[in-house]
Amino acid sequence: MKRITWILGIVGAAAIAAAGCGGAGGGKAARVELAVTEKGFEPAEVQAEKGVPLTLAVTRKTDATCAKEIVIADQNIRKDLPLNKTVEVTFTPAESGEIPYVCGMDMIAGKIIVR
Repeated sequence: MKRITWILGIVGAAAIAAAGCGGAGGGKAARVELAVTEKGFEPAEVQAEKGVPLTLAVTRKTDATCAKEIVIADQNIRKDLPLNKTVEVTFTPAESGEIPYVCGMDMIAGKIIVR
């Protein structure tokens, strides 16, 4: 009987973790599709919640741009953006405020608004 209770406890904990419950911030992980076009990063502003993991799924859709990588200096992130391939960037914002993201040449920019 103890073994069954123990196994059910492990299964229950795994189910809670998979559902995203009980983590810091109390919310589920967020995923935002981000495109690089001739206009720049679209959307240029992303909403996020403090303490909740955020994944930016970035797809460069044009070669007519200098945005061939994404840099999020506040998070020590720098990722190449190959043409027409989605690159995932995941991190958890620890503080409220704005987190800028830019191209590798610091010419095209956007921001993450963390609340």
